[in-house]
Amino acid sequence: MKTSRREFLKKTALSVATFSVMSESLMANSPIAKGELVGIQLYSIRDEMEKDPMATLKALAAQGYKHVEHAWYRDGKFYNWAPKEFRKVLDDLGLKMPSGHTVLGKQHWDEAKKDFTDKWKQTVEDAAVVGQQFVISPWMDAEYRKSEDGVKRLMEVFNKSGELCQKNGGMKFGYHNHDFEFSEKFNGVSLYDIILKNTDPKLVIHQLDIGNLYNGGAKADDVMNKWAGRFSSMHVKDEIKVAAKENGHAYESTILGTGIVPVKDVVDMGRKTGTIHFIIEQESYQGKTPLDCAKEDLAIMKKWGY
Repeated sequence: MKTSRREFLKKTALSVATFSVMSESLMANSPIAKGELVGIQLYSIRDEMEKDPMATLKALAAQGYKHVEHAWYRDGKFYNWAPKEFRKVLDDLGLKMPSGHTVLGKQHWDEAKKDFTDKWKQTVEDAAVVGQQFVISPWMDAEYRKSEDGVKRLMEVFNKSGELCQKNGGMKFGYHNHDFEFSEKFNGVSLYDIILKNTDPKLVIHQLDIGNLYNGGAKADDVMNKWAGRFSSMHVKDEIKVAAKENGHAYESTILGTGIVPVKDVVDMGRKTGTIHFIIEQESYQGKTPLDCAKEDLAIMKKWGY
């Protein structure tokens, strides 16, 4: 595997170099040259992926999707496929998976040894096998959020995970926000600001969920302006206000461009400041089917020039 990966990287580097020589001036500022892509977080169609992942992936490919982001990696498998098997499934459908969500938790770091457990090392290795660029943790356990020092210690682990990812195919580690990062504060400083200040941009990317933060009292454009250039990946999401749910949230996701988030402005700002992954996610559907929403969201992104 190591030898084939090296050969693959060498061939890729040669191809990129040749392409650059041929069209450098024309392509310098194009989305393709920047590695920009549009994909879908498979949590958007989670029930369908649970029932029949193959049929669901085929449906997404038929809609025009080229990239997906997983939300289901368990016991060394992606949606019950081994890494090599899942990569072949994706390849056969014309799909790529440049990123995925796997929570980096307490069980993955051995504090006594100051090293990752074999389980996390396998997680990173498997991510490389399926072709990921980013290994993204979408949650932070409340245990780490009891103090500012606790958060900072976890950020040290994030940076070390970035080093581990870098050693495995040049990947980067990433963190994806929810809402608590903006509502929870230490000495008047938001948890999110502490996270951004204490992660190394060379090792750790941030995937800004431009919808989740509204339930934390933040606004996407404000965060983008404050931390411009730190978001290599983005969850493209719109929100509508609803009656408070059991979880206390006052907003839920909806079709892009129909809610309160200035989605196009935010993704355009991201495009100008270094965002290369635009991952569509819709978790609530207002009576429509998840797959119909996925199709409509992609059409809107294409209309906006993505």
